[in-house]
Amino acid sequence: MNTPGTTALPDGGLKSPGPGLITLDPVRTALLRGLDELLTGLAARLSAPEVVGPPLLSAAGLARLDYFRNFPHLGVSAGRFTQEALDGLAAGTPPAGLPLEPTGHLLPSATCYGLLLSLEDRDVGEDGLRLSATGRCFRNETHYDGLRRLWGFHMREVLYLGTKQGALEHLARGAEFIEEAAGRLGLALTRAAADDPFYDRGGSKARLMALDPVKHEFSAPDGTAIASVNRHRNFFGERLGIRAGSHGPAYSACVAFGLERWVHAMVLAHGGPGQALDRLRAATAA
Repeated sequence: MNTPGTTALPDGGLKSPGPGLITLDPVRTALLRGLDELLTGLAARLSAPEVVGPPLLSAAGLARLDYFRNFPHLGVSAGRFTQEALDGLAAGTPPAGLPLEPTGHLLPSATCYGLLLSLEDRDVGEDGLRLSATGRCFRNETHYDGLRRLWGFHMREVLYLGTKQGALEHLARGAEFIEEAAGRLGLALTRAAADDPFYDRGGSKARLMALDPVKHEFSAPDGTAIASVNRHRNFFGERLGIRAGSHGPAYSACVAFGLERWVHAMVLAHGGPGQALDRLRAATAA
């Protein structure tokens, strides 16, 4: 029997609109919202204020960050229909194949890019700066797989800019928080070094990465990476002219959480979305 004032989903639930596109049902939506609220605990712990990043990123800005050298295949371009296309659509022509006009912008593939580009030519001061944001991110992928690999998804990031030592401390506290949160939620995660997309894999920086990894991922038992800690060195500080007072170009680091992947990991660990939501509520009530 339905609770008065509520409606039931139709038989079969909510359909997927297409590959890599999923509409979350009410239980999974509650899971995602609750997990994001729990994971903002890192931002609170580090006194990182909440901001909202831009919905589009300029291609020119991303080019300065070697984006198109390192992983151009992930980029999702934003385009406008030309007048010819609009006339065709109005006349009933199918949209596939109609001409698009480039805008010079891409949809974000990570939350931190918009925040970093917003700090170009800024001085974050001797004590550095922390920011936190959840953004909708988009990536072209070779294939899509449930909540593990989506065309569009939510990414929570806590970003630091400042000194080299401050960046290292930020990542250490981030990793500690990830393991603590996973323990509260009953998630068994493994930590491993991973490739860093911010560096050219073919040059000396790639060889340096092999000796001194700058990215570590935390993965569920099925191999799904649900969180990462990322050390950028002073790459963004140099490229974007971001300074840390007398310390020169700012060092930066971020801690990232893929929220739909956390939902996937919770359902995997606890046998179903309802049980996962119960565990989340118990963890946040404690």
